[in-house]
Amino acid sequence: MSRPIRFFAGNRRDGARLLSTALVITVVSLVRIDHPIGRTIALIAGCLSLYWWLQYRQLTQ
Repeated sequence: MSRPIRFFAGNRRDGARLLSTALVITVVSLVRIDHPIGRTIALIAGCLSLYWWLQYRQLTQ
């Protein structure tokens, strides 16, 4: 039986790397919030950061 595909890492070290990368992309895109692409990337990366933060909090190791 196959395991379902997760859109997050299975350990805290890799999860922290994913989360910090998404946060950096969010902050960089907020610099160009005046441009439509900047707003779009900020929205997508911000939502992804929120999702990954919630997943990170559930990891125990």
